[in-house]
Amino acid sequence: MNEEIKNEILAIRETGATNMFDVGTVREIAIQLAFDELADFLSDRKNHKAYCNFILTGK
Repeated sequence: MNEEIKNEILAIRETGATNMFDVGTVREIAIQLAFDELADFLSDRKNHKAYCNFILTGK
């Protein structure tokens, strides 16, 4: 996960629009906000573990 994806995750979190563990909704918001890297990243279920780890730990 690169810094751009991390920044996009943080931007969505700051909106307060969804529970960040609702990966599908986070992906939809990413699409709406033109966060293409994050949307692509979340479209692959293999990346969900890394995403959740980032949400929990910031790493």
